[in-house]
Amino acid sequence: MTAVAETRTARGAGTPRTSPDAVVLEPVDPARDAATVHGWLTHPASVFWQMGHLDVAEVRDYLADVADDDRQDGWLGRVDGVPAFYAETYDPARVLLVGVHDAAPGDVGMHLLVAPPPDDPAARAPGFTDAVMAAVVRFCLAAEGRGGARVVVEPDVRNRAIAAKNAAAGFRVLREVELDDGDGPGGHTKRAALSVCTRADFAASPLGALAGLGEGDGADLAPHLRPDVAEHAHRHLAAKALAELAHERLFRPEPDPEPGRFVLALDGVTYRFAARTFALEHWVVDPASITRTASSGDGADLPVDALELVAELQPLLQIPDDLVATYLEELSSTLAAACAKRDRELAGASPQVPALLTDLVPHGSGAGDEGDDDRRRADAFQATEAAMTEGHPGFLANNGRIGFSLDDYRSFAPERGERMRLMWLAARREHTHLAVGDGLTERELYGAELSGAERAAFAERLAARGQDPADYLYLPVHPWQWQHRVPITFAADVARGDLVPLGPGADEYQPQQSIRTMFNRTRPERHYVKVALAIQNMGFLRGLSPAYMRGTPEINDWVAGVVAGDPTLRDAGFGVLRERASVGYTGDVYHRTARPSAHRKMLAALWRESPVPRTAPGERLATMASLLHRDAAGRALATALVRESGIAPEAWLRAYLDAYLYPLVHCLRAHDLAFMPHGENLVLVLRDGVVRRVFMKDIGEEIAVLGHRELPAGVERARAVVDADQKALSIFTDVFDGVLRHLAGILAVDGLLGEDRFWAVVADVIDRHGAEHPDLAGRIELRGRRFAHSCLNRLQLRNTLQMVDLTDQSASLLYAGTMANPVARPDAP
Repeated sequence: MTAVAETRTARGAGTPRTSPDAVVLEPVDPARDAATVHGWLTHPASVFWQMGHLDVAEVRDYLADVADDDRQDGWLGRVDGVPAFYAETYDPARVLLVGVHDAAPGDVGMHLLVAPPPDDPAARAPGFTDAVMAAVVRFCLAAEGRGGARVVVEPDVRNRAIAAKNAAAGFRVLREVELDDGDGPGGHTKRAALSVCTRADFAASPLGALAGLGEGDGADLAPHLRPDVAEHAHRHLAAKALAELAHERLFRPEPDPEPGRFVLALDGVTYRFAARTFALEHWVVDPASITRTASSGDGADLPVDALELVAELQPLLQIPDDLVATYLEELSSTLAAACAKRDRELAGASPQVPALLTDLVPHGSGAGDEGDDDRRRADAFQATEAAMTEGHPGFLANNGRIGFSLDDYRSFAPERGERMRLMWLAARREHTHLAVGDGLTERELYGAELSGAERAAFAERLAARGQDPADYLYLPVHPWQWQHRVPITFAADVARGDLVPLGPGADEYQPQQSIRTMFNRTRPERHYVKVALAIQNMGFLRGLSPAYMRGTPEINDWVAGVVAGDPTLRDAGFGVLRERASVGYTGDVYHRTARPSAHRKMLAALWRESPVPRTAPGERLATMASLLHRDAAGRALATALVRESGIAPEAWLRAYLDAYLYPLVHCLRAHDLAFMPHGENLVLVLRDGVVRRVFMKDIGEEIAVLGHRELPAGVERARAVVDADQKALSIFTDVFDGVLRHLAGILAVDGLLGEDRFWAVVADVIDRHGAEHPDLAGRIELRGRRFAHSCLNRLQLRNTLQMVDLTDQSASLLYAGTMANPVARPDAP
């Protein structure tokens, strides 16, 4: 609805620009100002207000209605004392955007109409509309004006002039919305670009600098790194550190005299906090309750600082001396990401639980164009993916991403939700391996993933270099890898033509939580692409080994065959997203050295099936990590889904466990097959807010066959023979401890389901499998009294550069005694 009659002025040399300080706003006087505003509205430049048909009396009535409405106000603006614009401010929680915009406290809606340009352009000083826009936004945000925390606008998407002006003022487009502003200017329906601008956004913008917000404000390197946001991030990470490191028994907080509070005394400082404890030694710490005081002197209050907490805990954590700084850098990067996420939440740039719920639980019949439903399903799936803020529920330093610059973070971090294009290399065939799964050929792979125009362009670029396209395979590369590794680490390979840079592909992709996996937003039915990304993140350099990728399609085909051939898994709707093809370059000098290294994992990729074509109208997709998500207001998505589903919490939980836990138990007992079933590796299929079935992904790198069953030669690398107790840990550690304890805590804290009932449902699902498969029930005991307590953070603290040996992961694990099994039978030994 915001519209600006764009001024085109002659920029005479030396002519003073209009200053925002020359702009004054005063309450509109309908009787006095109606004729003036009418003249502006009837000008062709004001077409987007759609009020040109009103006469003076009708304009007067409209202004009077605005002035009398406690939800909005009208303002006449003067420049150097001359009437020059009309502005409106309104409460978006009560006017126009109800049900469209998740209004936050301090939101101020704004409309602006600048007087049409004069017949003589020279009559208006340069920078006129810039000054007006800067002054109006400043007025909306300033304490002496409307005192808003952020400004909300909703211009018609066709109004390119105001789009440019809004961008110059720091507005960020959240999304396009259909808007029926029957009670607003003109009373019409339009497609609007819902946009917001915070104080920080405005301060960093060109027009914010013009408004004189302070020396250097407009060039703030990282406006999200400010005290209020940082305090929230520090408290969140400190609460997680206290909870998860206590869970791993690295220390034991003692009960405080005050009920529900605990104390942790360290050398020189003492922490106190409120917390609730649950089964599996799960802690839920209230971040706002944490205090840190000096242990000596007057016991002065100290700021809560997650980095200082880890430094103070170092005598207990025993991080190797040569890795302390590395771990703290990963934690600092995690803190920076937490600040950026919080800032985006406050700015409304990250969807909150009510908006996610609307996407995930659509109302209506679901009928309509099938292609449109696919698009909506993909949009909802990726909106949920980008909204995730935790990274990993167990690891403290979980968003290290060492190697990313601030610009890289903004472009490629999953929580930013930005789209990107993959870059493509031609890799000489004799030095490159392409593996494809059953029923797929090289020609079919590239024909599906690259358009005819792309393949023709790539062939022409090779021919222009004097190369035969038939001598090359095509390899997708992450844009970061393209800039930081291809022309530097592989300079010799590019120079001799073994690698030929071809440029960007046509399709847009969105990074997933696993950061090196990309979802095709242009063609959601096409494959995910997973690429090497040589940054340090959560205990590993995130490369991809060409040698390891070579066997990936065959392993995926075998697992898919086992799953498809098992009637129990079919009945549960359990599916896998196969990695259908992989490609890797090995012609570099690093592959000719004796010692394996991370440099051998920098140019490889794989293609994984998308879940979109395997869903039906009315179904929605979501990462399983979303069940552990809380938004900026503390609302849990799992809680919202349960309530929206309309069924009892126990019934909702049972449906989820029937889709998730039951198939995993069956795979383990029937096939000795274990997955890595954490939140990022499962895609949920929901209908009406209830989990109906799941897809498992990341098969090639993260499955294990834990027994002596016969395997094809190409799958043999997945074998890891262990005893029955260790087999059971694939459920206890990865499911109970890695996922369900967190979900149980959320549902209990939110008052939906007590943990006793939660674990009783888990036990029922396990018992149901045993009753339905009595021949398998005795193979692996899941209701014994205790199980080994495997600890994730201890692994990262031991070696933050490489937590485990990927060729023998079970031997790398660290344990902290045993833990009571929450589903133990009363008579369990």
